Amino acid sequence: MPSFCSSLSGYLKIKEMIKTKYSFWLVLLLSLVLTACGSKKLAVKSDSKASKAADAMANLKSQQLYRFITEWTGVKYRFGGLDKSGVDCSGFAFLLEKEIYGVSLPRISRDQANFARKKSYGALQEGDLVFFSFGGNDVDHVGVYLNNGFFVHASTTRGVIVDDLNLPAYQKVLVKSGSVN
Repeated sequence: MPSFCSSLSGYLKIKEMIKTKYSFWLVLLLSLVLTACGSKKLAVKSDSKASKAADAMANLKSQQLYRFITEWTGVKYRFGGLDKSGVDCSGFAFLLEKEIYGVSLPRISRDQANFARKKSYGALQEGDLVFFSFGGNDVDHVGVYLNNGFFVHASTTRGVIVDDLNLPAYQKVLVKSGSVN
């Protein structure tokens, strides 16, 4: 019996040591994981397209314009649309200019371009219009200038969105910019 007791006692001591070491490592591991999770900060790179668009929105002078864009962002594109179930580019410009600036624009982008007083790209201000020709010589798309080279428009593929006017895809087809205010 004494040999059984001493071996049982040794076994229990070893088991207790393993349990203690296991507990120590488990507590250490959990502490590291929880600490890492708590200090993790999600950051958008300051030079990313999304952060620049967010900066353009944050730098708007008009809170009413900010709210309008925020309410319409993500609304899908629908040719001829004039509500939040779908809107086209000229309809979006039409609604924005009417609600924010009290200006009654024509309904079609080509007519809006004729209505706007020509303005150089460098002189654009918040609320000015930018016109594009994706399909030839005639104006077939319109957006509203914000600031720092950003504009808001109803994209045929992405709906209402804030975009970078300096992208080559837009610079190649930009045909006019102007003011209606």
